Amino acid sequence: MKKTLVHGDTTITHEPRLYRIVAHKIEEFIRDENIPAGERLPSERDLAPKLKVSRSSLREALIALELSGVIEVRSGSGVYVKTPDSQAPPTREFGPGPFEVLAARRLIESEVAAIAARKASDQAIDAIFDAVLEMERNHDNLSSNEQADRNFHMAIARATGDSALLGTVEYLWSQRNGLWHRLKSHYHTEELRQETLTDHRNIANAIACHDPAAALKAMRDHLERVTRTFSRG
Repeated sequence: MKKTLVHGDTTITHEPRLYRIVAHKIEEFIRDENIPAGERLPSERDLAPKLKVSRSSLREALIALELSGVIEVRSGSGVYVKTPDSQAPPTREFGPGPFEVLAARRLIESEVAAIAARKASDQAIDAIFDAVLEMERNHDNLSSNEQADRNFHMAIARATGDSALLGTVEYLWSQRNGLWHRLKSHYHTEELRQETLTDHRNIANAIACHDPAAALKAMRDHLERVTRTFSRG
């Protein structure tokens, strides 16, 4: 359902987020197929073409339904229908989906890295490398590692000397909501952590060498790889 807001003399209509539309399709599928609580849904590979949606959109919708208490995702087993909770709405609003945020970050942070490579001072470069070392030190601490990851990207934005770009990157990171964190908890692996560290070193080295093209490519490759990993699971 569209939401309409009136701001002064302007009427703004908001389309529902894609993962909510897909979540509704999944709920309809569960009802139409009479799948009882405790039964497993088809695999993502089979369910996506049935619903005519992409794997990434399906995955976001499943995470939204999990957080809303409609389904349960069991690692290594599959997705199971839960007993309906009459107290909860079918699908809550969690803000932008993880892949939507990743797409925006890929577009914006790649350019930010290129600007940082042109403008970064020695002090700014030191701050970027400090964040990489912080991630390495907190490798086994998920919360601290997450904060170090954020510090790395903020340090790059700060290195541009542009407060508007810094604010934009901060905003994008603030959109890493419940959907993002649940997706990451399901699909983030030791291999991904190691690859992220390697990516961050490559980005930092390109900025330290004041090579905008290499910095842009390294950041874009990093965010594209994270997107692919979370898409395929």
